[in-house]
Amino acid sequence: MNNFNSTIESKPRKNIQFLGLDINSSVFFTSSGLAIIFSCLVLVYPEASNQLLSDSRNFVVSRFDTLFTLCMSAFTLIIFFLIISPFGKITLGGKDSSPEFGFLSWVCMLFAAGVGIGMTFYGAAEPLSYYTGVFGTPLNVIPQSEEAYRLAFSATIFHWGINAWSVYAVIGLSLAFFSYNWKLPLTIRSIFYPLLGDKIWGWQGDLIDIIAVLATLFGLATSLGLGAQQASSGLYYLFGIPNTLLSQSLVIIFITAVAIFSVFRGLDKGVKVLSNINIGLALLLLTFVVIAGPTYKIISTYGGNLVSYFQDLTELSNWNRSDDQQWYRDWTIFYWAWWISWSPFVGMFIARISKGRTIREFLTVVMFAPLLFCLIWFSSFGEAAIFQFQEGIGKLSEPVTDISLVLFYMLDNLLFPTFTSLFALFMLVLFFVTSSDSGSLVINTITSGGKDNTPRIQRVIWAIIQGLIAVVLLVGGGSYALSAIQSGAISMALPFIFILIAAMFSLLRGVYIEVYDPHKMEDTHGR
Repeated sequence: MNNFNSTIESKPRKNIQFLGLDINSSVFFTSSGLAIIFSCLVLVYPEASNQLLSDSRNFVVSRFDTLFTLCMSAFTLIIFFLIISPFGKITLGGKDSSPEFGFLSWVCMLFAAGVGIGMTFYGAAEPLSYYTGVFGTPLNVIPQSEEAYRLAFSATIFHWGINAWSVYAVIGLSLAFFSYNWKLPLTIRSIFYPLLGDKIWGWQGDLIDIIAVLATLFGLATSLGLGAQQASSGLYYLFGIPNTLLSQSLVIIFITAVAIFSVFRGLDKGVKVLSNINIGLALLLLTFVVIAGPTYKIISTYGGNLVSYFQDLTELSNWNRSDDQQWYRDWTIFYWAWWISWSPFVGMFIARISKGRTIREFLTVVMFAPLLFCLIWFSSFGEAAIFQFQEGIGKLSEPVTDISLVLFYMLDNLLFPTFTSLFALFMLVLFFVTSSDSGSLVINTITSGGKDNTPRIQRVIWAIIQGLIAVVLLVGGGSYALSAIQSGAISMALPFIFILIAAMFSLLRGVYIEVYDPHKMEDTHGR
């Protein structure tokens, strides 16, 4: 669509009222129907489903690993361009807009929704596993060597740093810009107005939103599955409750029930409050690990790990690699697929809370605040775990293959082990609830055509479906539950990567029009 000044013949399709719901029927029924059909098939044919998921994962990582890596680098470069360009001065919502949330609450919400569960799960385990080589080493270095120690942190931060958050930034900025500045609905299809024009109100827009919903569901299922495994491991370690698929499923059901309660409280009273509490608890646990662990060694690693991250960034971003192909696909490509599948969820959520920020402020905070927090978090937890391994302390004296237990093993060798493990378990549950709650809000927004004042029952429906998919992936995966969960996220990331690529071009076209050719937007304003 190139002619923005033509009369717009089609308008956003009106929602239908159905059994108390206010929904875009095509997106709601198609995405929920596909999710339920998938869940039923996995439960009825678990072995065949697990094989299909495994084959799908192998196909994606073997054929499209280069595409994932190139796109992550491209997104990062585009974000840096927008920060330093004249487009950075654009205010999301117009010059007269002011932020809805305070700066600290804003940072807490975008961060808690974005990486809370994953950082709790991998905080100590990822650097330790890279150092010991139990699941391979980055760049095929010798396990437990000086190079392995350096890369244990630089590779971990690489997976959680600016490359990862560039995906969230692309979608989040695109949604905020086209919603607040072009007055389009807060839904994924709106991003493509500069490319598709009025076609976004037709089947093309429906397809974009449906893929976004399914990608979000599987991305959330991955986090919920990881969180359930670690919570169940914690319950086993602390109370001897068997860590089985049943216990993990019960954890998901419990968390889903709590998330439903939070959903009823809404964004301001639910997600905002929980996010602030989450970050507070995370900072307390972080402070405890720094003080109770090898304090000097932890603090002294911060600067060195940041320098190593930037030094190793180019080599870790290289897609033409053979020495560590298995590690690269099992870790890096999984992470890229996970971020991509999460991007509609986190992107829409941070767009929802970012009105009134300039593009430069938005991108700078979204890219660098998580980098600094991840640097401190992984350096602290990772150094504490590696120190215990090197000194032969406790259960971390030998390489651990069950990474869901590494956090509890590490805390067991510090002060007040039972209390701190319970504290970490409680924090994990709250992160769990926040992700499920905010995910329900986002999916509901997409399936209701961008509305955020819809009946609460719609958010409840999506919270239930999220939990259902996480449970069936656990059950369908059986003894390979973690692999099945990861396979679902990777498979859904493939179609969405093409949406991200198109979104990047549409965003660049949109900000150019905003600054240099604003008369072309006349037909979009006032919708």
